[in-house]
Amino acid sequence: MVLLKNENRTLPLAKSVKKIAVIGALADSTRDIEGGWTVEGLFGGGGKSHPVTVLAGIKNKVGTDAQVTYVAGPAMARLYPSLFDMISGAKPAPAPTADEVADWLTKTKAAAADADVVVAVLGEMATMSSESASRATLDLPGIQEQMLETVVSSGKPVVLVLENGRPLDIRWASEHVPAILEAWYPGTEGGNAVADVLFGDVNPGGKLPVSWPRAAGQEPLYYNHNLTHEPEDRPTFTSRYWDMNSKPLYPFGYGLSYTNFKFDHLRLSRKSVKAGETTEVQVDVTNTGTVAGDAVAQVYIHQRAGSASRPVRQLKGFKRVALQPGETQTLKFRLGKDELEFFSPQTKVWVVEPATFDVWAGEDSTAGLHAELVVE
Repeated sequence: MVLLKNENRTLPLAKSVKKIAVIGALADSTRDIEGGWTVEGLFGGGGKSHPVTVLAGIKNKVGTDAQVTYVAGPAMARLYPSLFDMISGAKPAPAPTADEVADWLTKTKAAAADADVVVAVLGEMATMSSESASRATLDLPGIQEQMLETVVSSGKPVVLVLENGRPLDIRWASEHVPAILEAWYPGTEGGNAVADVLFGDVNPGGKLPVSWPRAAGQEPLYYNHNLTHEPEDRPTFTSRYWDMNSKPLYPFGYGLSYTNFKFDHLRLSRKSVKAGETTEVQVDVTNTGTVAGDAVAQVYIHQRAGSASRPVRQLKGFKRVALQPGETQTLKFRLGKDELEFFSPQTKVWVVEPATFDVWAGEDSTAGLHAELVVE
């Protein structure tokens, strides 16, 4: 799981919270929490695996100590049936009428008004992110966005939990929702796992394996593009688009924690090597917060010049380390032939070219801690 946002330390939720409103059809869907290509979930409504939904996980966590109110909202459906729907004979749910939408939003507003905190579990059905599941947009399907805006307008603390198989357009949520947790399709015990994170029994340490777009029009979007795609080091460059920022909403490798980490003292054992030789990258990582947590140190490189255009950054090493509050560890990474070579489009062989390499270390692909390596 990846914690994308935690404004004003909204998470973890206080164990003393008395009234929780949970909204969204995915919050109690045993069919969807396991994701696509889980045969029991798709065809048996849960089958023998007995998946735990987020709603069930929250109820398991709080027991009788808190009141949990649930507003599902209308069932989601694809406009065109999925392969699994056709095989199983499942019929798509009809689109809600205007009166039904108004009724669901009224129920959502009432639940939020009576709650101490709202947990919105939104995203895509499993069949929306599996076989034959491309999309023209990345919007939240159905009336989920309207339900989210309704609970935010209540003024109560809101946590958005996403169940999905791909990044979605959450630009509005990123500006207005104080806490966002990306759960993907968390699996059979997913509800209990989400509840553990929401209430602080587990400190999240997941990192994004993708660059998170602002909108579908940005795709394909990836951090290891070349300089002509989007130059990083030109102060006058702002965006490739005239109507939005072309940077990702969240960069590759990004993910927050309930604590904070400091990266410093980046150094190389050898600042100059011959092609084929190795240097060691070292970086100090410190837990500067008040709780134990996992940091994921990431090392990126860029070959400044050569016989072919090279990506602005390439991930060449990462390590997860568990740190107590105030603890510092020195992490070591190898940069040698395997990390510095690339497949030459001219010679059709793997080569390490003489060049100056930028080396960065940090928590994601925008890491700013920098050193230089010269390959002779």
